[in-house]
Amino acid sequence: MLAVFGKSVAKSPEGLQSPQSSSVSAIKDGFLAKHFTSVYPSSVTLNLVPSALLAYSIDKHNPLLPRLFAVVDDIFCLFQGHIDNVAHLKQQYGLNKTANEVIIVIEAYRTLRDRGPYPADQVVRDFQGKFAFILFDSSSKTAFVASDSDGSVPFFWGTDADGNLVLSDETGIVSKSCGKSFAPFPKGCFFTTSGGLRNFEHPLNELKPVPRVDSSGQVCGATFKVDAETKKETTGMPRVGSAANWSSNY
Repeated sequence: MLAVFGKSVAKSPEGLQSPQSSSVSAIKDGFLAKHFTSVYPSSVTLNLVPSALLAYSIDKHNPLLPRLFAVVDDIFCLFQGHIDNVAHLKQQYGLNKTANEVIIVIEAYRTLRDRGPYPADQVVRDFQGKFAFILFDSSSKTAFVASDSDGSVPFFWGTDADGNLVLSDETGIVSKSCGKSFAPFPKGCFFTTSGGLRNFEHPLNELKPVPRVDSSGQVCGATFKVDAETKKETTGMPRVGSAANWSSNY
């Protein structure tokens, strides 16, 4: 799976940018979309540039960590892995028996966006299993990305030459445009358009970037660690009416 978010949707963390990155633009002339299609000829690509680019293929996937894709009311979601407590979450979100993991993620996001009864970190923490997902709400130009607490699914992110945020389950896809400016997506974390990167197990703690050095001794992005010494301001997440947008409140 592949997603590229423009700077207006996702501000790429500065820690991902490496001094000698050799990055190129992922979006210009359809560069990364063409590369993805060359690797996965039967893939589906959704060009929502300049806000987002999404691509998906079921080729060469791990059957134990299957890829899923769905679109509901202008909300696009790429999901890989599995959720163990599907039955409980279906009941919690009032979904029918045929709903799968990707539909659950979309409904969880829509509940956050429209009503906000729980903080986003609690919603992600309630997903029990091995997973990574990328969600884009095209109506509000909002991104919502997460990885499980063990980092069970291979998942990477990086910054291209134009400052766009690139995400994929394959290092080769991300490094094609980001060069050295990429790293594994932090496990146990989620990323939102308005809130940036947070750890859902320690949502009140700041995350600090630690430079990542590759086998050749060059800086290659950064890993993000929970800083036990610093805490975010506890502003909370207000309940909002159905006309309000969750993304502007978190």
